[in-house]
Amino acid sequence: MKVKNLKFRYSGCEIELLHIPELNVRTGEHLFIEGPSGSGKTTFLNILAGVQRGQEGSVEMLGQQIGKMNDRSLDRLRADHMGIIFQLFNLIPYLSVIENILLPCSFSRVRKERVLRTNDNLEFEAIKLSKSLGLEDVDVKNQKAVNLSVGQQQRVAAARALIGAPEIIIADEPTSALDLHSTNQFMELLIRECHRNSSTLLFVSHDTNLKSFFSQSFSFNT
Repeated sequence: MKVKNLKFRYSGCEIELLHIPELNVRTGEHLFIEGPSGSGKTTFLNILAGVQRGQEGSVEMLGQQIGKMNDRSLDRLRADHMGIIFQLFNLIPYLSVIENILLPCSFSRVRKERVLRTNDNLEFEAIKLSKSLGLEDVDVKNQKAVNLSVGQQQRVAAARALIGAPEIIIADEPTSALDLHSTNQFMELLIRECHRNSSTLLFVSHDTNLKSFFSQSFSFNT
């Protein structure tokens, strides 16, 4: 990931929300992005994912200048190469745990084929991943996402992001609803899985205690 002279302001606002002269993250590195509420952290993630566009500067993801890509190409880039863990998890409540985890494989042939290179069964890989993330006691085939605890929903959201080993994992305040013990446990599991897949991790949080899990950090100031 390479960011150079990135600027962003909302329409009708004279003050720049973002101005990042330069930021580089090498493949497989883990970046902790910190800053108070309203400092632009989530907007920055949205720009990296191609959901929003900066007014100036350039953002390169996986060798592609995302500011020059059309919406269809950006959708394909996200589906094939990015796993996103949202703050509110965004699980589909009426689907089972395993159905939620496997959703990316329904939208991305690339991620589906990555799974099938090592396992001839998608469900087997989803179950294996769910267990590695601490969901051993959950009936992943039959239990609906709506019936899970907050901590369990968080792990399902992480498994969904990790399935198919995307090159980039983007996490937006995924631990904000958890207590200290659950947060530390989740971080250890997430970091381990990202290391295993050599995934680049871009992680936003206002909790500076989590910085110790990361090899690199970047701070937003209001």
